[in-house]
Amino acid sequence: MMAEAAADRPAHEAVAAYKRMLAAIIERRPSGTRQRLAGALAKNRSFVSQITNPAYQTPIPASHLTQIFEICHFSAAERHEFTRLYALAHPKKMLAQEPRATSAVDLPDLGDAERNRKLHGLVSAFVRDIARLIDDQGEKGKRR
Repeated sequence: MMAEAAADRPAHEAVAAYKRMLAAIIERRPSGTRQRLAGALAKNRSFVSQITNPAYQTPIPASHLTQIFEICHFSAAERHEFTRLYALAHPKKMLAQEPRATSAVDLPDLGDAERNRKLHGLVSAFVRDIARLIDDQGEKGKRR
């Protein structure tokens, strides 16, 4: 019944629903989660504020979902519900998304929170750039 009610909502209400969920999840996480998320997405904290504020209709880019799930430590149930809400708000984006393989990279502890954050941001940006290069290559239909 809840899914039916959500499906009847206008798109802006569906966007607000998944943003409220993300904001609630981040609030339950340790302090610094917003900053870590901003670093992993290579964005400013203001971007994280926009994507977690239901008043802003700026959608969360589908390409950021995997990183959001990882950085915010979504449970399987949270991931399922968020994905359901996201699909209600952006059905075409979800259809275009193909499942991606994910893996974790263990980084060394550099003994300083700021240096650890910088290292995480650098590695995350590097991996995102590689993924974009692969995606761009795949979209052109060329293979090596």
